[in-house]
Amino acid sequence: MSFEEAKDKLITVRDLLRFAVSRFNQANLFFGHGTTNAFDEAAYLILHTLHLPLDRLEPFLDARLLPEEVDAVVEILRRRVEERLPAAYLTHEAWLGDLRFYVDERVIVPRSFIAELLREHLQPWVEDPEAITRGLDMCAGSGCLAILMALTFPNAQIDAVDLSADALDVARRNVADYGLEDRLSLIQSDLFTALEGRRYDLIVSNPPYVNAPSMQTLPEEYRREPVGALASGEDGLEHVRTILREAPKHLNKDGLLVVEIGHNRDALEEAFPELPFTWLETSAGDEHVFLLTREQMA
Repeated sequence: MSFEEAKDKLITVRDLLRFAVSRFNQANLFFGHGTTNAFDEAAYLILHTLHLPLDRLEPFLDARLLPEEVDAVVEILRRRVEERLPAAYLTHEAWLGDLRFYVDERVIVPRSFIAELLREHLQPWVEDPEAITRGLDMCAGSGCLAILMALTFPNAQIDAVDLSADALDVARRNVADYGLEDRLSLIQSDLFTALEGRRYDLIVSNPPYVNAPSMQTLPEEYRREPVGALASGEDGLEHVRTILREAPKHLNKDGLLVVEIGHNRDALEEAFPELPFTWLETSAGDEHVFLLTREQMA
């Protein structure tokens, strides 16, 4: 059944869900921008398009839809298959836990294990969340981690830095959505170049970290994201090298650096054998996010 035929023949949410899962699997879509399989992705897109609660599919499965509702759902399913756009770009929203953020093609789709750590207040490395008064989100993108920092550390002024003016425009919208304009500053900078004299208690970063060979084999959905938010030189460590070199100058005494590096742990430890990385436990294990103190980098 084609997408056009579906508009005339499908009636219920259950009909559309079955159709969507079949088409997603047939098209070999790649999932990884909020869901991990065709069923969850289809359910999310259908519920979002129908303005229904995202966590309550069952009560609506046998609801009969109006023709214009069917048309809207089929159209978003068609775009997901034919354009290979991540769902977040189709709905203009992404979630970190229970926090919603606006996103579009100007920014990478938010997905960071650092968010998990911030929700736990970075304990035990941060003993008193109220004692954090200055924080930095380096390579901020949509601003999601900067916003989460501001919510996690109530006494902190946060700087969110990105090279992309487009990304900062998206971040500005999210900062306004959370009413954090007085506590969160957006700064356009090539990493630390515009931060002369600024020092922080905590720096977090989810920088570009995809190496050149991996960039060549990315699924189509990832190729829809800004290249500059993904690629980091031949070995994926170009940005991290600069962060490790410059961060000590911008950390207060006892300051902390927390960085996500994807699957580059072995390469990073080989490149910096002198640094005593602490690898933080996340839902994906202990190979993706490291922590260093200022004293360890000095």
